[in-house]
Amino acid sequence: MPRLEGTLATIQRWDERACTRLNRAIRVRALLHLFRAVSWLGNGIFWYGLMLALLLVHGAEAALPVLHMVAAGLACTFLYRLLKKGTLRPRPYEVHAHIAAGATPLDKFSFPSGHTLHAVAFSVLASAYFPQLAILLAPLTLAVAASRIILGLHYPSDVLAGAALGAFVAFASLNLG
Repeated sequence: MPRLEGTLATIQRWDERACTRLNRAIRVRALLHLFRAVSWLGNGIFWYGLMLALLLVHGAEAALPVLHMVAAGLACTFLYRLLKKGTLRPRPYEVHAHIAAGATPLDKFSFPSGHTLHAVAFSVLASAYFPQLAILLAPLTLAVAASRIILGLHYPSDVLAGAALGAFVAFASLNLG
């Protein structure tokens, strides 16, 4: 156990240092507004809009991909809520006075990042069905993930875990058929 505790302590120190450094960006007002906007898109508005746009542009061809995205989104929501309630990890700005909250979180706990989890899952699925979207979705997903750390709402490990879980849900669901 001492080795595990040491590893966890190392990760925690790295998390705090990285979060502190990235959080300094919101001292620049324009960056604060930019990352708030990116984070807001990650709340779901962009993804719902994308699903609607796919249906409008591609019609019946998009029905299965959109249903797949909705099902994966529900699975992701169940998974991240279960983990948040199981870990009860406080958000960085609640623990460290030098980390400022750049936005109001949608829920109480930090681990994992639900924004990142959904962004990765939706991006992987949409890109699997419509590969031309990857050029748009990959940078947006990275920006959403970064915004959560920069805004002081998540540690890097929360975001990495969210990304891994989102990728797992997406790839596992793609391989079910």
